[in-house]
Amino acid sequence: MHTSGGIQIIIMAVLLVFSAYFSATETAFSSLNKTRIKTLAEKGNKKAKLVLKLSDNYDRLLSTVLIGNNIVNIALSSICTLFFINLFVSYQNGQNIGTAVATAVSTVVVLMFGEITPKSMAKEAPEKFAMMSAPLIRILMIILKPLSLFFGVIKLAMSKIFKSKDDRKMTQDELLTLVDEVEQEGGIDKQESELLRSAIEFTDREASDILTPRTGVEAVSDTLSNEEIEKVFVESGYSRIPVYSGSIDSIIGIIHQKDFYNYIKGTDKSITSIMKKPVFIPLSMKISDILKLLQKTKSHIAVVVDEYGGTMGIVTMEDILEELVGEIWDEHDEVVEDLVRIDDNTYKALCSMDLEKMFKKFELEDDETDAATVGGWVLEKFERFPKKDDYFDFANITVTVIDADDQRVNEIMISVHPKEEQEPEKEDQ
Repeated sequence: MHTSGGIQIIIMAVLLVFSAYFSATETAFSSLNKTRIKTLAEKGNKKAKLVLKLSDNYDRLLSTVLIGNNIVNIALSSICTLFFINLFVSYQNGQNIGTAVATAVSTVVVLMFGEITPKSMAKEAPEKFAMMSAPLIRILMIILKPLSLFFGVIKLAMSKIFKSKDDRKMTQDELLTLVDEVEQEGGIDKQESELLRSAIEFTDREASDILTPRTGVEAVSDTLSNEEIEKVFVESGYSRIPVYSGSIDSIIGIIHQKDFYNYIKGTDKSITSIMKKPVFIPLSMKISDILKLLQKTKSHIAVVVDEYGGTMGIVTMEDILEELVGEIWDEHDEVVEDLVRIDDNTYKALCSMDLEKMFKKFELEDDETDAATVGGWVLEKFERFPKKDDYFDFANITVTVIDADDQRVNEIMISVHPKEEQEPEKEDQ
């Protein structure tokens, strides 16, 4: 009796180890970072290569793990029941007592040492556990292959009966959340995070988000003299300037500063001889498509036109690149900041500033607006051209106009109030 009991305890201990192994393996393979494993595999780590190979056949791996886990847990429960029945055989109703005790003990032991503990440990270092368990699980996958295939057929039949329409592709919002999580965990710094965010959001941006409006476009008439055109190049500092005929709504070409000085200056030649054909794009064109178009046409400027063919503004190659890497300044540029901090709660903002950028800065909830710039948003709020010192409240900020004319708002002052102080004011109103 004592000898058989000792053997049963050893067998139960071995089965418990296998139960823990299967539980840890399941968690490790479901939680591992595939990119990290790929990196290790590319560096020549054989176990990482095996893990990568097994994870590519995850359904069969999972079937093997679940079959093995169920086999050892059922066997453990059965032997545990037999052990305690034999232990309590001398008592009245010994079989019932033994069964009850076996159920309680096996449940607690399996949960603690066969499920919770190994899964928690595997969750902490999934790649390490996956590489440790890979050689044995590969052998078990071969041994249990008939059962895995059998259950695979059943799964296939069930999936056809209960069809799932869930889209398993990662959405852009999920990808942005992932970037935030990686930044918080210290995997990337803030600059790298911003670059990744810009790249992810790049395809969603349109010409309307980055164009220089027609009022800010430096262009020359085809009737200007060469001396006047040279003056525009010198004063503006631009290397490329659009040329229009009659009005800026009729842009007929683009001239390059280098071509002007090499072939036109000091001669009687017309600038039409050095003009490049302009590239026209609609307001709604995606900037990723604009970039491809500029690369294809070997151009640096695209003219944005409205539905009537009128000029709305221009988009340059530099504007597109700035959407990815931020502002690009050269030694001739006058550095102008969109947002300047005056004190802890007060800021000056140019109305040409991107509205989304301002909302993110002050953690404001999205407003239902079609405006792309701060200026457009301010005009929407007033529903007229505001004057200097006009103001309005939005969320926990007060916006005050500090520079405006009859045609547009140029600059505003933003006063930030503590969010917790806003609620009582709303109740009083």
